Amino acid sequence: MLPDLERELLRKCQAGNSRFFEPIVRAYEPSGLRIALGMLGNPDDARDALQDAFVKAWQSLGRFDLKRPFGPWFYRILRNQCRDALRSRKVRFRVEALDEQLEMRPADAEYGPERRRERKSARERLWKALSELSEDHREILVLKEIEGFRYGEIAGILGIPEGTVASRLFHARRALAAVLKGTEAHDA
Repeated sequence: MLPDLERELLRKCQAGNSRFFEPIVRAYEPSGLRIALGMLGNPDDARDALQDAFVKAWQSLGRFDLKRPFGPWFYRILRNQCRDALRSRKVRFRVEALDEQLEMRPADAEYGPERRRERKSARERLWKALSELSEDHREILVLKEIEGFRYGEIAGILGIPEGTVASRLFHARRALAAVLKGTEAHDA
């Protein structure tokens, strides 16, 4: 969504017109769902956390500074919602069968059945490995490697300096590689 259009929609929302929040929800829902899924590992829990985050964003919109981008602010709310869900012990990170819509990338359709099975198996190993990482490592990998956010954007979402993003990402990648290497050795 274009920044000026987003800002105008948010301005109308702050004026009390809730119907202008729907395009904001539609714009942030796909990436928000992937982030929540990456943090929680379960599509139902991810959808619940995303919905709760949108409700909290709507309720707090009056305090939102329109000079700032909405995305990092919203993703911070979503991150906190996911962390609260994990802390509440109602939700544990668990790898379950994921919707094809969330797993399938457009390029996958170009491959034959054998290659699609290999890619699906690799995704399953990745999700299982993510489940074995700490919450901080999983979170930063989802933001960078799955969502493709830049260091500055991640710093804004997490509320940490860019140097800390780089450090956490380095350690998270190392931890993931160690888990994947252990999985490969176990599978052999």
